[in-house]
Amino acid sequence: MRSRLLFLFAVALAARAVLVVPARAGDGSPDDECWRPPFEVSEEVLHILEQINSVHAYQTPDLPLRRDTRYANTPDELQPHRHVEPFYRHFLEQMEYHGPRRTVPEPEHVDTVKIGFLGPLEPTVSVATGGASHAEKLGQAMLRGSQLAIEQANEQGGYLRRNVPFELVVRNDSGLWGSSGEEIIDLAYRENVWAILGTIDGANSHIAIRVGLKIEIPMISSGNTDPTFIETNIPWVFRTIADDRKQSYLLIDYLYGKRDFRRVGILRASNRYGRFGVAELRDGSRRVGRPITLEMAYELGTDDWSLQLNRLRAARIDALVHWGDDEDGAGILNQMRALGMEQPFFACDRNVSDDFVRIAGENARGVICTYPWNPRRDAPKLDAFREQYRERFGKEVDTYAAHAYDSMNQLIWAIQVAGLNRAKIRDVLAHRKEPWKGVTGSIQFSAALDDIGDAYLAKFEDGQWNYYSREDLDLVRH
Repeated sequence: MRSRLLFLFAVALAARAVLVVPARAGDGSPDDECWRPPFEVSEEVLHILEQINSVHAYQTPDLPLRRDTRYANTPDELQPHRHVEPFYRHFLEQMEYHGPRRTVPEPEHVDTVKIGFLGPLEPTVSVATGGASHAEKLGQAMLRGSQLAIEQANEQGGYLRRNVPFELVVRNDSGLWGSSGEEIIDLAYRENVWAILGTIDGANSHIAIRVGLKIEIPMISSGNTDPTFIETNIPWVFRTIADDRKQSYLLIDYLYGKRDFRRVGILRASNRYGRFGVAELRDGSRRVGRPITLEMAYELGTDDWSLQLNRLRAARIDALVHWGDDEDGAGILNQMRALGMEQPFFACDRNVSDDFVRIAGENARGVICTYPWNPRRDAPKLDAFREQYRERFGKEVDTYAAHAYDSMNQLIWAIQVAGLNRAKIRDVLAHRKEPWKGVTGSIQFSAALDDIGDAYLAKFEDGQWNYYSREDLDLVRH
């Protein structure tokens, strides 16, 4: 008798495991097809929608996962442990969301469809940012790009399923550890946003996305180039900008393959941005047999880099790479030249700015920086955005505004297509294989949901920044 009862109990559990909740008319199921978006989409997107709207809380949609052959398209000679086959390689297979939130119905009443924004907008002092904050102008540009995308979406009808406007809910990233997580909680629970764009600082981003993982809300970063950001492998997190790793790959090829430098020095900011930004440059240089001769750090807020520069000069470097903000970079370049150091000057993408050129003056000529996209390419969509941005804000477009504009438009599209359900918004972003055609170019996600687009080198010549691809530099890999 006891064995029979155990058998019946096991059968009941098995039946519950495969239970399929019957569809109800009007619940977004494929039976009534109210899940179809209010505009035309590709067959691929329709298939994603059909799958995510046909499962119940205990099922996972049958959708293919991305699988990459190598992480971040790392070239052969820069592969870690390339002489042995590791037991396991991380970040090559897309993480899947197995939770129940796809079955959460849309709210009955919605006045606006809210999207959150988190970025550095106001000055502060923080250990995380290395002292006084330094990214406000970057965050403000990111906000302007986001605002323009929201305004244009509302001009076209807002959230088309309900005929209500989108609303951007803005929060300042103060740079204090933990505060970014608190802002994510506020956006998710008090403001009830459907997705979040932000932020820039690497440490704060790491805190924010871990809170976002617990909340289960889609988050896109358009300005954080920290290579470790996406290595959290959180299925709710996306990045739409080429990170410092991919930018370093091109710089390494140029420094050693094109210019044949033997002794390269690094001068970087002492914060997380500088420390993590040069990691792949340092490791990659060692892997190609040209280890960095000397790496020096400087405290943010200083205006005297003579100690570091004199030591770099004594190390007989052939070229210097700076990784830090534009005003620091220009000051270092000027002091370097005043000391009689004529070595070529290279820098990270933050140095591609009007402020760098203004401060450096004639010394800016010939400076080469990494850059995540080509703002001078011939593209009508980019030209139109540039004009709209200039008319709306009276400023010129920079990388933070352009990438935020693309990212916010991706979020808006995903909400329009998936409806007001955070898990479904995540799904259409994560499983869409077709590249997003943005003003910054084609945005294609890797298995880790990271942008795998091309990086560029920006050179200041003839009074302007010119941008060169790998092909332009004759650095194509075969």
